[in-house]
Amino acid sequence: MYKIFCLFILSLFFGGCGQEEEKQQEKTPSLSIEHPEEKADLGPDIKLVPAQFKDLKNWYRDDLIKAFPAIKASCEQIIKEKNKYMSNAELKVPTEAYQHACKKMFNSDISTSAELRFFLDKVFKPYLVMDKSNPNGKFTAYFESALEASQTESLGYPYPIYGKPLDLIEVSLSDFDDKLPNQKIYGRIDAKQQKLVPYFTREQIETGKLAAPIILWAKDLVDLHIMQIQGSAVAKLENGDRVRIGFAAHNGHPFTGIGSILLSQGLIDKEHASMSEIRKWLKKHPQQAVKELRKNKRYVFHRIASTTAPVGAHNVPLTPQRSLAVDKQYIPLGSLLWLETTGPLKEPIEQLVVAQDIGGAIKGIVRGDFYWGSGDEEVLEQAGKMNSIGRYYILLPKTMEIVQ
Repeated sequence: MYKIFCLFILSLFFGGCGQEEEKQQEKTPSLSIEHPEEKADLGPDIKLVPAQFKDLKNWYRDDLIKAFPAIKASCEQIIKEKNKYMSNAELKVPTEAYQHACKKMFNSDISTSAELRFFLDKVFKPYLVMDKSNPNGKFTAYFESALEASQTESLGYPYPIYGKPLDLIEVSLSDFDDKLPNQKIYGRIDAKQQKLVPYFTREQIETGKLAAPIILWAKDLVDLHIMQIQGSAVAKLENGDRVRIGFAAHNGHPFTGIGSILLSQGLIDKEHASMSEIRKWLKKHPQQAVKELRKNKRYVFHRIASTTAPVGAHNVPLTPQRSLAVDKQYIPLGSLLWLETTGPLKEPIEQLVVAQDIGGAIKGIVRGDFYWGSGDEEVLEQAGKMNSIGRYYILLPKTMEIVQ
């Protein structure tokens, strides 16, 4: 079976590779910078425009020290990173340059916002991130949700919270050839067909048997789905204990937001498309909710987490309103970003954040999901309303080489 799997993978990845592809030279520029006088591209889409810190809105008023725990946590991960470029993102930031800056920060005696501002001004330079010629993108917010759960199945707790399935296979394309994209596919071995096939969809998982551990049983299907969207939750157990549930894996199918599903069916209007309003609609229409939720084929698996805060994709605890989920295909995890957008009440959000997480719906060069924090209805109400236009600057070490 293993030999068959290997042959399948090799034929899948290399069957379409021709002689022209073999002749192409590997491109490894450090970055693409767009100057007012001249332009240079890293691929067709990403551009960076050099800026100064005085150009950043609220730069001199932001309480930067609130972001310091997030910066230090990501720096610890960056120092351990072995890749030549951070996160192997398309925006090729040399890992060594960020490691040098992180070590310099750890050796500095920083305890106030003024000291951190002085350090960043001395060591980093901001660049406006642009998608082709557009600096603007969509910014939403997410949160650590809450749900009621039990350690045993019962009529009151009928919905399994699955851990990572035993038969789920994760394949990194670049492991087979570094010319292949830095992308993962997910599947399972079909014994009859003797080949790797896509993993089960949400509907197949919820209506069939799954070779996966059950870590807890949920009381409400809607809250379970919201936890999968957010990636984590705090579970309130029957005995009063609280258990943190974290992200473990997903089934590899594309994510479709329940809001867009309900809007396309005419079941809600744009004025009621916030997460809190969507949750109310789903709970009010439980039978139809099951049907509509299954249109999102993405299914998330979880694990019991021992941390005191939710952990993001950069494997560090998330910091409320200082951690940002990005598309790591473009933006390296651990990057310092200056975010300029508006919150759920149209209040300005102009502050330093760290790229520490990812999300199924977070796709694009200028796209972010602002981590709001943990809580129940109030946090959901605030985070669920945020849907703003904004932009960000990436802070890059001054010591790094820039290929123009």
